[in-house]
Amino acid sequence: MSNLRKIVIDGTEVEVDGAMTLIQACEVAGVEIPRFCYHERLSIAGNCRMCLVEVVGGPPKPAASCAMQVKDLRPGPDGQPPVVKTNSPMVKKAREGVMEFLLINHPLDCPICDQGGECDLQDQAMAYGVDFSRYREPKRAAEDLNLGPLVETHMTRCISCTRCVRFTTEVAGITQMGQTGRGEDSEITSYLGETLVSNLQGNIIDLCPVGALVSKPYAFTARPWELTKTESIDVMDALGSNIRVDTKGREVMRFLPRNHDGVNEEWISDKTRFVWDGLRRQRLDTPYIRENGKLRKASWPEALKAAAAAMKGKRVAGLVGDLAPVEAAFALKQLIEGQGGVVECRTDGTKLPAGNRSAYAGTAAVEDLESAEFIMLIGTNPRDEAPVLNARIRKAWMRGAKIALIGEKVDLTYPYVHMGTDRATLAGLADKKIDHMLDKPSVIVVGQGALTEADGAAVLGHVMAFAERSRSGLLVLHTAASRVGAMDVGAVADGGMEAVREAQVIYNLGADEVEIAAGPVVIYQGSHGDRGAHRADIILPAAAYTEENGLFVNTEGRPQLALRAGFAPGEAKENWAILRALSAELGATQPWDSLAQLRQALVAAVPHLAQIDEVPENDWQPLAPGKLGEATFRNAIRDFYLTNPIARASTLMAELSALARARGEAKIAAE
Repeated sequence: MSNLRKIVIDGTEVEVDGAMTLIQACEVAGVEIPRFCYHERLSIAGNCRMCLVEVVGGPPKPAASCAMQVKDLRPGPDGQPPVVKTNSPMVKKAREGVMEFLLINHPLDCPICDQGGECDLQDQAMAYGVDFSRYREPKRAAEDLNLGPLVETHMTRCISCTRCVRFTTEVAGITQMGQTGRGEDSEITSYLGETLVSNLQGNIIDLCPVGALVSKPYAFTARPWELTKTESIDVMDALGSNIRVDTKGREVMRFLPRNHDGVNEEWISDKTRFVWDGLRRQRLDTPYIRENGKLRKASWPEALKAAAAAMKGKRVAGLVGDLAPVEAAFALKQLIEGQGGVVECRTDGTKLPAGNRSAYAGTAAVEDLESAEFIMLIGTNPRDEAPVLNARIRKAWMRGAKIALIGEKVDLTYPYVHMGTDRATLAGLADKKIDHMLDKPSVIVVGQGALTEADGAAVLGHVMAFAERSRSGLLVLHTAASRVGAMDVGAVADGGMEAVREAQVIYNLGADEVEIAAGPVVIYQGSHGDRGAHRADIILPAAAYTEENGLFVNTEGRPQLALRAGFAPGEAKENWAILRALSAELGATQPWDSLAQLRQALVAAVPHLAQIDEVPENDWQPLAPGKLGEATFRNAIRDFYLTNPIARASTLMAELSALARARGEAKIAAE
């Protein structure tokens, strides 16, 4: 039996799923319904009453379209499809009444409100409100909450839509926010005045339809119409969240999420959202050369000449850092291998096999987590490694999925079966009965922490063998945004990091998470004065991810384009351009003069990188499950807020890291 129902909306007949709500059916018919509390990704509250519509032949009062399903409507007297009106006099009067009530206590501080210009209440008061108020009594005020250093509150503006409460409870998985009181005494508050403990809390700023929750770091710095908006990709983790970069002049003012159902839905992590102050500090803006143990400023020709002189005739190795775009990794590989050297992107020592995409990118898409009935996590803490992906696993759990973890016991915001922390638990999977997993959608997520020890390849072999036996999808959760792309172009050396340590000259392309011992000459190309620059003998200043066009492949193997939102400071240049200029100095000029030509060469070498925003199917090539060691699984990330040079340059990330450490210290009881 078909579940499709016919319904007439404002004279237009549409056929929709009977389970749809009226607000969704109106969207199908192309009719916009105003709303404050309704949000597609949250449960239905039905408490703002702004979405009222008239159901013909129904009760003599308007109905809330967000809470009524199409299948609940009665057909006409002769079996005609039910009729809904969204622009009748009854609806107009109802909307004006609701708007008047919402504005009874709302302060008229639009000129100084940070939401001014992008406020739903402002827009809808213009479109559906009346031009006068009959209210003369004093307005009610509410005390502001302290939710921490990220979200600023102005609770007098709150219209009790409860979006923030539903988001923190359902998506972020924390229980600190709720609503107390009744009637005019009701207010949104946090439990015992606690600050929020979540790395997804910034999303409530986007969700708030009024100016009650605004961004503390961004407050009073810009208005939306002053900003230039650029669509880009986030590199703070390997998920590749779709973001919008808002710039004012040369400065990045804020990051906002873009909707992408296959990757990040419409959420981003707090590190993604608030790391922009790190793009302004500790920047490398001119080349440097180390003389007599001290770095001195140099010109580009001088620095490139020195770098070429250092590399000629020596054993050279290249390191690809965590934030490098695919084009830079490809150009570096071409340059270094042309000099007889090796290039390595697995700077954390993970034992990912070159050329086997099913082993380093897996076979499952991020979206598969949503429909999975069983999810096995091995050696990973997705709450720190990819908070938005963790929210998706939580979504699967809320829908009834069972989750198991082999590795460190951590709070993941949802319950799971903790199977053990050591390699023996993984080896024991081969003997377990897994009838309950067969023929049901299941996904195995393996983290980088599981693959960094000496037996990493054996661990991956065992994981792949279990995935094959249980007919599960495999998702390799990376911690570096550049890793899958660099593996795709083959930036891997036989012998891994050991081969790099034998080099006389190391060309470091933004790899700041690796210690380079004394001995080799280090040429550092990067955007921030971090660990890599401190160890360098020659520094070539490069653009950050918001300052150049680049290709990034996310953890599931989806190529995505990051677009330039601004220009690099001072003398800093784009990554590919620096490598192209150096190749000319070395007398081995690269065969491209523009990023477009470089991309043509890249796609010719690695064809699937041309499939932007598609997840290519990977041929299943299981590794042999070798001998496992004795080690326990350790997670790859120790401090969520300080994982890369941009985050370490951010004062806000330093403050959040200190707060997280303080919370982690054992509390001493007062008794």
